[in-house]
Amino acid sequence: MNQWMKVVACAVVVGLCGAGCSKDDRSQAEKDAEVKRVLQEGAAKEQKMYEGMQKGVEDMEKKAQDQKDKK
Repeated sequence: MNQWMKVVACAVVVGLCGAGCSKDDRSQAEKDAEVKRVLQEGAAKEQKMYEGMQKGVEDMEKKAQDQKDKK
């Protein structure tokens, strides 16, 4: 009985692997365009984050300078 469970389990795994490897209908050009779009979005988000960090540093420096000038 235990041997049959292993056989069934292996058959299920092989079946799932076959289903996961099915042919995708999208062309390679569409996939490349999607990857390019995602990379551009990521770069834009990273640029915005960097600009926000720069602004934060400038604000902190300005506050520090103002406190120094008050003293």
